[in-house]
Amino acid sequence: MNLFEALLASLLSPMVLAFILGIAATLVRSDLRIPEQLYAGLTIYLLFAIGLKGGAKLDGVALADFGRPLLAGLGLCLAIPVWSFAILRRLGRLPVVDAAAIAAHYGSVSVVTFGACLAFLDARGVGHEPFLPALLAVMEVPAILVALWLAGQARAAAAQTGPAPALGFVAPLPTGIAPGVLRELFTSKGIVLLLGGMAIGLLSGKQGYEQVAPLFDTPFRGVLTIFLLEIGMVTGRQLRDLKTAGPFLGAFAIVMPFLHGLLGVWLGQAAGLGVGGATALGTLAASASYIAAPAAVRVALPEARPALYLTSALAITFPFNVVVGIPAYYAFAGWLFRAV
Repeated sequence: MNLFEALLASLLSPMVLAFILGIAATLVRSDLRIPEQLYAGLTIYLLFAIGLKGGAKLDGVALADFGRPLLAGLGLCLAIPVWSFAILRRLGRLPVVDAAAIAAHYGSVSVVTFGACLAFLDARGVGHEPFLPALLAVMEVPAILVALWLAGQARAAAAQTGPAPALGFVAPLPTGIAPGVLRELFTSKGIVLLLGGMAIGLLSGKQGYEQVAPLFDTPFRGVLTIFLLEIGMVTGRQLRDLKTAGPFLGAFAIVMPFLHGLLGVWLGQAAGLGVGGATALGTLAASASYIAAPAAVRVALPEARPALYLTSALAITFPFNVVVGIPAYYAFAGWLFRAV
């Protein structure tokens, strides 16, 4: 499948069309609303379903098969916030807190974008490795901690020597991260549901998962479609803040995720993943968190502007990845595997 065919297939999928409908409903000021309780329930379902299914598929997987992709995923989520912070400070001239907040979002991963990628692959019958949800869980937190550490370093450097360099690596001692932030990260519903679901799936095995598969397997794409309808409405409400984001951040929110996605696909291929797995790793690298990262930033960097980090992650990067990015990473993965 070439890039045009992948883009067309993605654009005409029920998930993407529901997302576009949500944006349109907001723009025409429809009274369409997803009840908050239902939205919370859909979130819990998607997180737990991804973890549970991934855990069940881990049954019988050798650790050696998981090692290199794990290193690739960790390398991405540790490196992306570093160069993102540098670019936002040097080229974007953003304050330390805003640069760190945005870097945290782009270094972390989006569960919903990952779910959309799996649905894209499953709809095309493309196989993927069973441990991908484990990569998702592993990649969610480290980038946030790196970005918060960079902010602490830059602040400490500015307090001692005046304005800090872009990376702020001149402070003699690293600035600590508040225990409250760590608790917020590791007890968040995303981490608990993903890791808890994986543990349950792994312990119960494939036979145990078959008992609940009618609820967590076939309906997954339908639930994701309703969830994306709500995300479309949320995105539509964020569009008014695009002027606040400005042209630089708008370009950053498209160009950098796209480059991260291509890098993730290449690393996935080098780490031994197949076309589906490399596409998923590229999608994880390209995604921007809007669940775990906002919660941590709200606690650690309360002065950071949500109009910047939420608008860029949710109103720009998320729709770009769902409509254009995932098909592009899939097409690049197919080309890469044919070329080697």
